[in-house]
Amino acid sequence: MTDAPTTHPETLALHAGWRADPATGSVAVPIHQTTSYQFQDTGHAARLFALQELGNIYTRIMNPTVDVLEKRVAALEGGVAALALGSGQAATTFSVMNLCEAGDNVVSSTDLYGGTWNLFANTLKQFGVEVRFVDPTDPENFRRATDARTRCYYAETLPNPKLNVFPIGEVAAIGRELGVPLIMDNTAAPIICQPLKHGAAVVMHSTTKWIGGHGTSIGGIVVDGGNFDWERWGDRFPTLNKPDPSYHGAVWTQAVKPLGPIAYIIRMRTCLLRDIGAPMAPMNAFLTIQGLETLPLRMERHCANATKVAAWLAQHPAVDKVIHPSLQDGEMRRRADAYLKGGHGSLIGFELKAGAEAGRRFIEALKMFYHVANIGDARSLAIHPATTTHSQLSVDEQAASGVTPGYVRLSIGIEHIEDILGDLDQALAAAGAGGAKMAAQ
Repeated sequence: MTDAPTTHPETLALHAGWRADPATGSVAVPIHQTTSYQFQDTGHAARLFALQELGNIYTRIMNPTVDVLEKRVAALEGGVAALALGSGQAATTFSVMNLCEAGDNVVSSTDLYGGTWNLFANTLKQFGVEVRFVDPTDPENFRRATDARTRCYYAETLPNPKLNVFPIGEVAAIGRELGVPLIMDNTAAPIICQPLKHGAAVVMHSTTKWIGGHGTSIGGIVVDGGNFDWERWGDRFPTLNKPDPSYHGAVWTQAVKPLGPIAYIIRMRTCLLRDIGAPMAPMNAFLTIQGLETLPLRMERHCANATKVAAWLAQHPAVDKVIHPSLQDGEMRRRADAYLKGGHGSLIGFELKAGAEAGRRFIEALKMFYHVANIGDARSLAIHPATTTHSQLSVDEQAASGVTPGYVRLSIGIEHIEDILGDLDQALAAAGAGGAKMAAQ
């Protein structure tokens, strides 16, 4: 069943990449809590290091438990291979830096998670990589910002906190015309969106969020779509098309041809992961696999609950504005309907008419919702981004990314809808933002 010809996510989440342990018959993926692996002989070891044969060398680079997670997420996204990492931030960093050298640039959407914005605007600058931020409302902005040193485009499918679905196909088409791959952060839209089908070349996730789903394990993953012709645009991608002095002069697009169209992900594993580290721990991979097995079911409930909450908040007299794809119209709604299938995600943003202070009181009055710096848990979560997740950005940067002083972000969980609405209602009342109006819808 590991190679079953199915595209149904409910089946892939349970069966892709694994059937049973050949030694013990274990159906559950074992936790391979080991640093090293016994080589068969010196020839076997030499072949592994020369990439003539794929296999386990050292857990900083690969691990059997992690391997199952990689295969399963790659199957769900429709990619050819994946690399799991220690965090979503590591996945973002590796996905971009795998293509960049000092003097290169990346064109990124302005609609980003605060941690990604800070990484792009400040940290990558220290390595000589420029990130050019453009408004994705007009896809042509990506073309206008592209030059000979542009190595990739980067965006979030369902950006946190703006929640305006990114024009994946439009920007991917521009990139393929110019020889620039689109890297999509699909963290907030697993199952309901497959960016590779719309022309993206690479997809990444913070597995900490919906894929893990239970708030137990930090992690990230990068999926290689195997659908971008790195050789055709050889001058644009020297990291993949010129001899790599760190690996015996290997030219990655040539060295891995017998293994398939995996030059991008193999180079990331054998160079960046080897040299920088940031592997996913086997225990975290095991726990993430447990979450992944129920992801399709959870996403159904996440999305259904969020749509009901968004509609309820939109009718509340104390709420000034609600942000959720189900409430959008015009071009934003067209994109949501085109790229999101089976739901509109479980993130909701809203602003209270009484302003930032009412927002603070609302957060502190919540009883069932958790006040945490995470999203995508099975539990419902809430936070005030301007003073937390986006607090390291300037006021102008916060505004560009969609954060205003009174903005409250909800991550809607899988609890019963009446309990979710009940907690929101009492918190709005306690915050002095309006009278109780609880009604299950």
